[in-house]
Amino acid sequence: MYQTLTTQLENNTLIITINRPDKMNALNQTVMAELALAIDEVYSNKEIKSAVITGSGEKAFVAGADISEFLKLSTKEGEELAKKGHVIFHRIEKCPKPIIAAVNGFALGGGCELAMACHFRIASENAKFGQPEVNLGLIPGYGGTQRLTQLVGRGKAIELMMTGDMIAAADAQAWGLVNHVVPLAELLPKAKALLQKIHTKAPLAIAGVIKCVNAALDKDQDGFEVEIKEFAASFATKDLHEGASAFLEKRQANFKGE
Repeated sequence: MYQTLTTQLENNTLIITINRPDKMNALNQTVMAELALAIDEVYSNKEIKSAVITGSGEKAFVAGADISEFLKLSTKEGEELAKKGHVIFHRIEKCPKPIIAAVNGFALGGGCELAMACHFRIASENAKFGQPEVNLGLIPGYGGTQRLTQLVGRGKAIELMMTGDMIAAADAQAWGLVNHVVPLAELLPKAKALLQKIHTKAPLAIAGVIKCVNAALDKDQDGFEVEIKEFAASFATKDLHEGASAFLEKRQANFKGE
């Protein structure tokens, strides 16, 4: 189905692998278009409860954008490119189903931006993160200036983007960019295990958490008001009654997402 991605549905988790190992899995227009289709599948397929985005091979998650495509772009075309990237990455960020980035090597430029659009990140010990666009006379264009600042704070973000430096996985974890750092062989198993745990929780509540956390970072929304409405909406769900009953009856809840 895809030229630049592979997908595999396993235990209700869709594993999306960017598959351009000869190009360090760099993002080009084909990758972005196919990634948009894969994310649409996550939204629409009821069998999919979560997703993992990773890269093929052991060297790179996504080592940046395909720079060869940049040389021919006009200002207007550059703007359109950025807008398309923003739409796709916003879709990932706002997805009501959890999407984890399993970062297996270099996550640079657009790759770092893709990882940051996911709900959280797990990294292999050899992973490296950076926004080196200034080395090309550019700035991040797929939301990197905003999400990096949100995740690590203004000082660290602006230093990383102005120097173009890379940081190792351990530093990324210390900065709050990464939740877990594991050996490469344990990367996908760790991501899958976390998602299997999340699958046992109420799907509508998981979606509500994602919506409220996103609202906390949205200047156009009052996150507290969003929380009140999402909390109230829970009382109309069968899942709340199932969860409360299971708690009182000391049994495992069987959530249906209803």
